[in-house]
Amino acid sequence: MPWKHWSSERLGFALAILAALGFSFKAIFVKLAYAVPQTVPLDSVTLLTLRMAFSLPFFAWVGLRSGQGLAPLSRRDWLLLSALGLLGYYGASILDFIGLRYITAALERLILFTYPTLTLLIGVLFLGQTASRRELGALALSYAGIGLAFAHDLQVAGDMQTVLVGAAFVFGSSVSYAFYQAGSEPAIRRLGAARFTALAMLISTAATLLHFVATQPVHALAQPAPVYLHAMGMALFATVLPVFMTSGAIRRIGASRTALIGTIGPVLTIFLGAWLLGERLSLPQLAGAGLVLAGVLLISRGSQPRSQVPASTVAALK
Repeated sequence: MPWKHWSSERLGFALAILAALGFSFKAIFVKLAYAVPQTVPLDSVTLLTLRMAFSLPFFAWVGLRSGQGLAPLSRRDWLLLSALGLLGYYGASILDFIGLRYITAALERLILFTYPTLTLLIGVLFLGQTASRRELGALALSYAGIGLAFAHDLQVAGDMQTVLVGAAFVFGSSVSYAFYQAGSEPAIRRLGAARFTALAMLISTAATLLHFVATQPVHALAQPAPVYLHAMGMALFATVLPVFMTSGAIRRIGASRTALIGTIGPVLTIFLGAWLLGERLSLPQLAGAGLVLAGVLLISRGSQPRSQVPASTVAALK
């Protein structure tokens, strides 16, 4: 059926599913890039630099368009943007890329998907919020699921230290992003989602480039062609396009339903990892994914959102 004949709601659901699929490919692209034979070692900073550089023109264009006719940013706005950009898009991404050197894409996606429960904990611990029994049950389900997936990776890898290191980095990424999400509401309310997302991406890109210049020789960018292709694929299909698809889905079916559809992401990554990376697929892993999704759904459906942060702001990390 031609797209123009689809109802707005049906198109919204299609866009949300495609966005979730695109975000699920991020870890796959990272693992594929790491697997390319290289004469110059590919480190996490270099790969993140390539991803951000290829994404930069798109978000620069969005930033310019979204800022037209609006009041200039104050010093306080820039400070808040800088802090959140560094925390959410630079800090969380670099920790995630490092962690993917040590653990499977499936476990990485499950650990990253703890950010809704971590945001809840941050609200309870630092913002004076309270947690209901339903929310505490969701926490228990999510972390039980991660435990199952974690045990699967330990069995496959046979190296507890490697899995622990990778899981710690990815969990640190999830914590960093949860702090970003908890603190981004006032900036989004003041600046708008598109303007905030684009500017935060530009700030994180600048930080990534500075990190690269400070720690890596320029010739580290001389990578084999497949690495560039994987980085371009990550930028276009796992970052830029899902951002706009998510925005389109939110306009048609709302942020809550878009976020709920996004919970299929970890399951998609598990199957993509098995198909494209040869990662083992096991019943404990699938059961772990089911528990994590159940925890996220329990929080999403059982309580009113604590923040009106649009789902499009999570795109760069996903």
